[in-house]
Amino acid sequence: MWTALLMTATLPVALLRAREVTATAWAPDVGASYGVHRQVGDWQMMLHGAAFGQFIYEPPDFVHRTGGRASTQWSTVNWGMLMARRRAGEGRIGVNVMLSLEPWTVPGCGALNYFQTGEMCDGDTIHDRQHPHDLFMELAASYDRPIGESKRWQVYGGLSGEPALGPPAFPHRLSAFDNPIAPIGHHWLDSSHISFGVVTGGLWAERWKVEGSVFNGREPDDDRKDVDLAPLDSVSARASWLPTPRLALQVSGGHLTEAEQQFPPHSRTANERVTASAIYQRNVGASGWWATTIAYGLNGGHIFVPGGSDVLRYSSAVLAETTAMLQDRHAWFGRVELVGKPQHDLHLDVNPTAILPTAKLQAGYVRHFTIGPVFSGIGVSPSISVVPEPLVPRYGGRIARGLDVFFVIRPRRHAM
Repeated sequence: MWTALLMTATLPVALLRAREVTATAWAPDVGASYGVHRQVGDWQMMLHGAAFGQFIYEPPDFVHRTGGRASTQWSTVNWGMLMARRRAGEGRIGVNVMLSLEPWTVPGCGALNYFQTGEMCDGDTIHDRQHPHDLFMELAASYDRPIGESKRWQVYGGLSGEPALGPPAFPHRLSAFDNPIAPIGHHWLDSSHISFGVVTGGLWAERWKVEGSVFNGREPDDDRKDVDLAPLDSVSARASWLPTPRLALQVSGGHLTEAEQQFPPHSRTANERVTASAIYQRNVGASGWWATTIAYGLNGGHIFVPGGSDVLRYSSAVLAETTAMLQDRHAWFGRVELVGKPQHDLHLDVNPTAILPTAKLQAGYVRHFTIGPVFSGIGVSPSISVVPEPLVPRYGGRIARGLDVFFVIRPRRHAM
């Protein structure tokens, strides 16, 4: 997916391009591609994905209001995606189908993850867990064709898809290739990558792209196996630029109507979001690569306070993540995040509208093996979460430690 197919003289734009990692977001043209390519009639297809079987250990210092918290968990986070493209006169038709089995393979309300927040489960807001992804992560189609000699217009839409808002979502970023843990800033950067109802229009040339979306900005409910269609009353816009084949930049902003669920009797609240990101990728030696993402997100949302009123609060997230692969065998990865989280997101009700600074540092190593068509690996990832002072009594100190031991399987790397 990340390595472009060679273009012939009669095809001004390749059917499957390196930069088109998901929906309409762009990544750099230089990188590595792990997937299965096939030509089926007029259709050029690529199947890719990943499955992480993991054992997570996080000491049970924190006790949920529901009675307790497990210290260990077995789970499998996973996704698979089919991308298909074909010519239609001067244009291209595209189909994206992305599915996940996490509604069955991730237990309870999600995978253990200190300071992760977002969405609801069993009538309560989720925290310290990453919610399972929905079965239908993407069901979308696209069409683009040239305008003049150097520009093209594009339309993208579907029952489930990703609007023009934020960087490519973390499952698709090469910088998070071997990391099974979701960023705790996910809901500041790329949580809209599963929107049940989206239409996007854009104009692009070889190095730049401008686009806008109308979409359903509501967070999915806790039935992860259905399609939660609702009015397309949220809007977003994004500008992307590839100054070199190794670097992809984007800035975006959006208004998400009724985005976040609240405790009854409160209604859903809207969210304003602004993001900016830079993704750098390069090859290392004959069979290695290095990918890094730096991203910033700003959320403005309404927080309900005792008495029934609500207050608008802004909070931000900063992320830096990187993965280095050597000889397609040894992968090292890391992630550093600083996220301002409202107290009510972390179930601290002393001052629900206060923003608490949270930080998480993660590192990891994976030893990979290629067996036939399968690219597998065994890895380990320790993490450290820096606990804000008001939460120290709950977490037993200023540092909360975690450990993830996992295996991963995906299709092997394909050659150009």
